[in-house]
Amino acid sequence: MTRVGITLPSFRTTAEPAVAVARAADASGVDAVFAYDHLFRRAADGTRRPALEMFALLGAIAAETSRVALGSLVARATLRPAATLAHGFDTVARITGPDRLLATIGAGDSYSKAENESFGLPFGTMADRVDALRDAVVTTRDRGYPVWVGGDAGAVRALAGFHADGWNFWGADLARFRAHAADVRALADRTPFTISWGGLVVLAADDDEAEAKARRLGAAPDVIVGGPARVADALAPYVDAGAEWLVIAPVDSSDPANAVLVGEVVAPLVRRL
Repeated sequence: MTRVGITLPSFRTTAEPAVAVARAADASGVDAVFAYDHLFRRAADGTRRPALEMFALLGAIAAETSRVALGSLVARATLRPAATLAHGFDTVARITGPDRLLATIGAGDSYSKAENESFGLPFGTMADRVDALRDAVVTTRDRGYPVWVGGDAGAVRALAGFHADGWNFWGADLARFRAHAADVRALADRTPFTISWGGLVVLAADDDEAEAKARRLGAAPDVIVGGPARVADALAPYVDAGAEWLVIAPVDSSDPANAVLVGEVVAPLVRRL
């Protein structure tokens, strides 16, 4: 059965919007909520947007929910020593139970460089970051919850296949996802091994409302836009290409109505495909 998650609004000055979305997800049938792992994010005008610390946010969400799984998308291996990262995940697992935790770890990309360097943390070469990712995955796995790797670089995909319990691809490029999911699945050395996809979505009660919202938000052309049926149809090819999890990232991430539509309408439609 395909499972469907939703991302939380992490780039805020308060946790309340994320808590509201998580409560709605918990009540409506969404399978998981996912927190980002950033020190800050740049707005379109270049100013810094604040970011809620990932483990603190997951702890707050754990206290406010009872059913929905909690995940990272993705925890960055270069922000914390491997043992500290594993300890953070272990703590969330103790709060929620290990069956409600999805630990996804990544190597970071060019968008992350300024964050690391602003706080005196080395960003390193791609090889450095892959080494850090390998250490983090090996340290964190086999602790009672699944450990996925997020990222599409060749070395990252290979590491996911050889060392992790799953792999996540971010973005709307279906052809690349199909090819790389097949490659990672062929390398997978652990059972079970989970393939997941995540990407930006503008969702509303119907197609016209969603298109108007997308124009208002200035959504990029590759963002999936539509009412529940259209969004489910757009997600179906990713399921056909091997995605066992779909992580929907609403552009207007603070609106709990997105979680209600995902849990009550989109997810059941996807599961019938």
